[in-house]
Amino acid sequence: MPADRLEVRKTYKLYIGGAFPRSESGRSYVVTTEGGKFLANAAQASRKDARDAVVAARRAFLSWSTITAYNRGQILYRVAELMEGRRPQFVSEVADAEGLGSAAAQEVVSASIDRWVWYAGWTDKIAQVLGGANPVAGPYFDFSVPEPTGVVAVVAPQDSSLLGLVSVVAPVMATGCTAVVVASETRPVPAVTLSEVLATSDVPGGVVNVLTGRVAELAPVLAAHMDVNAIDVTGVALADVAELQQAGADNVKRVFWPAVLDWASDPGLERLKAFLEIKTVWHPMGV
Repeated sequence: MPADRLEVRKTYKLYIGGAFPRSESGRSYVVTTEGGKFLANAAQASRKDARDAVVAARRAFLSWSTITAYNRGQILYRVAELMEGRRPQFVSEVADAEGLGSAAAQEVVSASIDRWVWYAGWTDKIAQVLGGANPVAGPYFDFSVPEPTGVVAVVAPQDSSLLGLVSVVAPVMATGCTAVVVASETRPVPAVTLSEVLATSDVPGGVVNVLTGRVAELAPVLAAHMDVNAIDVTGVALADVAELQQAGADNVKRVFWPAVLDWASDPGLERLKAFLEIKTVWHPMGV
């Protein structure tokens, strides 16, 4: 490399509707490593950015929720493949964000990739496990069918910048929902890189929208938004959960607040169930 060459420095942006816009407010904020060293400037999303992300997620919902479950699984698996190809970058960013050594960061990245594969395998099995045929008194078939709830706002974990992020985003996608994600406020860089992976994968634009910025500013907007069907408050401080629950009550929004936050453990089906609506279908029985 020539000695006089200037490094091409990266400008961290939002991810909305398959594009990478700056915040409409023009704001950014400083991101540091776990040790306090300057790492980057990240876009500070505004309330309008959050509303724009909801519009993009709603627009993408119809097509994403109606493709076959098998195809959704293939798309999630493709995300895992692309993350594998960018492993060194993810390892470096997780190490910086969380103050981990190389070996520990490698384990986090491996677990994150494996989590995509795990949820990819569940996409075409959810209906069989959570749905079923119900016995009724009459000449009818009665089926319980799980269907995606719609647009889900996700406040990602604040401490687990990649594994926690994947653990809250992948199940939303696997169920056929679309997501507006508020990334870790202090550790957003792995989320930005994951956005780049999603943009270069087979995931349609708008299925996942990633906002970086202040949780206290963005979470209430999403909780009160009338076109958001559910909100995952995993990354919200305990003292603020009740306020978001109250804001979500205006449109009977489902508020998901998990009891266990051990990202390294088996994820189970809790998050898949959280964003599905069980619909009952009656059909006349043939003679």
